[in-house]
Amino acid sequence: MASSDDRETAGSNSEAYEPDPEDVDAVLDVTPHDIDTPEEVTFARNVFLPLSTACVNSCDYCAFYDEPGDATLMTPEEVRDTLERGARAGCTEALFSFGTRAETYPGIRDQLDALGYDDTLDYLYDCCVEALDIGILPHTNAGVMTRDELERLGDVNPSMGLMLETTATVKAHDGYATKKPERRLRAIRDAGRADVPYTTGILVGIGETPRDRAESLLAIRDVHREHGHIQEVIVQNVVPNERSDFARPSNETVRETVAMARAALPDEVEVQVPPNLSRDLPSLVRSGAGDLGGVSPLTDDHINPDYDWPAVDRLRAVADEAGAELSERLPVYPRYVDNGWLSTRVEEAVDEARKEF
Repeated sequence: MASSDDRETAGSNSEAYEPDPEDVDAVLDVTPHDIDTPEEVTFARNVFLPLSTACVNSCDYCAFYDEPGDATLMTPEEVRDTLERGARAGCTEALFSFGTRAETYPGIRDQLDALGYDDTLDYLYDCCVEALDIGILPHTNAGVMTRDELERLGDVNPSMGLMLETTATVKAHDGYATKKPERRLRAIRDAGRADVPYTTGILVGIGETPRDRAESLLAIRDVHREHGHIQEVIVQNVVPNERSDFARPSNETVRETVAMARAALPDEVEVQVPPNLSRDLPSLVRSGAGDLGGVSPLTDDHINPDYDWPAVDRLRAVADEAGAELSERLPVYPRYVDNGWLSTRVEEAVDEARKEF
């Protein structure tokens, strides 16, 4: 387990990103009219497990975290019940999500102690093992982690993720060490060093500029060029919630950003938009979005609880309107399975899941 010093130094100035101005200008010049509509649009069927609602950060635009005293930790019984219900409903992905270093909350620390775990990641590991045993593939979003932690969890996860959010310094991130761009880039790069297939993305509407968005996308591109581990990049607009006064970006702004992402990223890296947060989904598909993320027939979007998942029939209608075919996928993209990125136990679970498609 990493020491607190290791965790604090997980990001360093050496990870700061300096983009080529000509590359940035080229991305900024891209419009939705420059991008071809993808022939296929994919989605995953998931069950969402908010393992803990504690987080060391308190970002106003985030509706997920609870304050100390209110934060929760799912019990082993709740985890097992949710996974079993997901399996019966045909879900292939168990989305485990919680804030960075949830055990810093005393109440969560006490619950973990009672369960016999050193920290939330130790508990998560066993939850992922249970998911694999039940027949659902874990996908973990657990905030900033060290390379050692990523390697350990990679043994029981076919894919994991962390939003870059932005390479810009924005007021929304003031005071939060794990929101520093260099620290998040280091974590994303460490996932590549650990051979973990990875999802990342940017937020649109937290005080960044169009140039900041272009630079953020290019930073992701360059990390992928180093390690080849980025399977998809989310372009996620902020939405109003009870904590935030950030305005939802216009659909045109999101379309332009999706097009920039498609132009900036290698062809094998998919561009994803959240189907419950985005307006006019067909226009986003026509702008280059080839994936609609995970949707759940059972559980809420606990990060954005005011925004319901669309039904699969709605996703099919979106694809039809955009002129694309809709298909279901697993949480890990085929090239990582075929090229031996996964642990033996995870590869066996993926092979079983593939038989159902």
